[in-house]
Amino acid sequence: MTYQQSIIEADRTITPNTHWDGIAAESVARMRLQNRFRTGLDIARYTAAIMRRDMAAYDADPANYTQSLGCWHGFIGQQKMISIKKHFGTTKGRYLYLSGWMVAALRSEFGPLPDQSMHEKTSVSALIEELYTFLRQADARELNQLFRDLDAARAAGDQVRAAKIQHDIDTHETHIVPIVADIDAGFGNAEATYLLAKKFIEAGACCIQIENQVSDEKQCGHQDGKVTVPHEDFIAKIRAVRYAFLELGVDDGVIVARTDSLGAGLTKQIAFTREAGDIGDQYNSFLDCEPVDAATLGHGDVLITRDGQLVKPKRLPSNLYQFRPGTGEDRCVLDCINSLQNGADLLWIETEKPHIGQIGGMVSRIREVIPNAKLVYNNSPSFNWTLNFRQQVFDAWAAEGKDVSGYDRARLMSVDYDETPLAAEADERIRTFQRDAAREAGIFHHLITLPTYHTAALSTDNLAREYFGEAGMLGYVKGVQRQEIRQGIACVKHQAMAGSDIGDDHKEYFAREAALKAGGAHNTMNQFAA
Repeated sequence: MTYQQSIIEADRTITPNTHWDGIAAESVARMRLQNRFRTGLDIARYTAAIMRRDMAAYDADPANYTQSLGCWHGFIGQQKMISIKKHFGTTKGRYLYLSGWMVAALRSEFGPLPDQSMHEKTSVSALIEELYTFLRQADARELNQLFRDLDAARAAGDQVRAAKIQHDIDTHETHIVPIVADIDAGFGNAEATYLLAKKFIEAGACCIQIENQVSDEKQCGHQDGKVTVPHEDFIAKIRAVRYAFLELGVDDGVIVARTDSLGAGLTKQIAFTREAGDIGDQYNSFLDCEPVDAATLGHGDVLITRDGQLVKPKRLPSNLYQFRPGTGEDRCVLDCINSLQNGADLLWIETEKPHIGQIGGMVSRIREVIPNAKLVYNNSPSFNWTLNFRQQVFDAWAAEGKDVSGYDRARLMSVDYDETPLAAEADERIRTFQRDAAREAGIFHHLITLPTYHTAALSTDNLAREYFGEAGMLGYVKGVQRQEIRQGIACVKHQAMAGSDIGDDHKEYFAREAALKAGGAHNTMNQFAA
């Protein structure tokens, strides 16, 4: 619907109600356009369609991969999307990631917590709602400026400019984008997962990521001590999420099935199996077992049969069972195939390093069964990217017979190597990692889980060092405000960013010439008009 059609539609509502004195159809149309998305379910349906189109585009050409950054506050997500629109002119292919790690560390009422699902589960859905509240406000702010520009063009009698602005309003691209939302291991049993998934979706989430760890033993994917569940347990939670999407009418909802099996050497239970070769039997086949006989059985030993033989799975004092060393990749492949065959749409393989060969090798095996299998991949800050890629280049050069005697592989992180050819090639591999991995390793969506956690810490450290040191106020002016002005950062006008201009226009709608507005001649934000 065009801007003019919106005004006509608003007028149809107002005109029959002659006692609605002073209600202007154009003002109504503007407010409706600024509030395009009425509910979280509107957002979930809209963004699910975006993801499905993007997934189809990637299947046609892996160059069409997508990206996101993790955001722990609505303002951070808002500023990210404003920046993307400013620099690239479109939000296409750019999403938001909601990290359970950052919710635990930054949003829990308990204070900072490790990534072990100890935070309040509804704090995650609350953050989804907060992110979309800020993104909707970004739409309202941007459209509000267009409306003001339109009024100014009309007042100046500039019809050409007015027509151009009206076209910009008609073609305005929203800041609303998909959120990939981390539900950890589901926060309990399948019913708990279903109930929480509904909260996510009602808040606006079109994509829910769930992992195959045990809920009450959940660990960060980059820490030790991870414990997985049998496939049937995990599939029950995938079904629970799918039912939640379907119940709420988000038929295109996307489920990301994450496997932590590569770094998880333990399971809490032996899978139930009905017959040899079924999914439970396949899971149990990875258990680290030893043969037994009746004479050597200990009190309370648990036994299973394998190939007609009685064997004893290795059980720890924690009552956890151990997998055979070296089976991680095989378990990942089985996890992924089983998840895609039982309702998941995308995969997440948590790895210990960013290595295209390792990831691509597993994806190739998965694609032998599921040809269009594709990944969401964590470009994790837990990886030392500099050291990893310098070591990868070192190893590749050594394998090619190049002279690497001038490099100490264990010290490649050192600043001493920053200007070397090896460092330059490593940086180039990092630069093209997402593009190369999308093409060679089936990665549809690249994300960084915790980037804004680190940028907030780094920028605050820089400001504190300068402001509380010899630079004093110059530390803020030179390092922050001057850069905001010169880079065109929207929130240099922080009053407008917080909604003062929108509020002023609403006051004018409501009170007309009696409106007491904040944006007058004495508003200090006018210093940034130039």
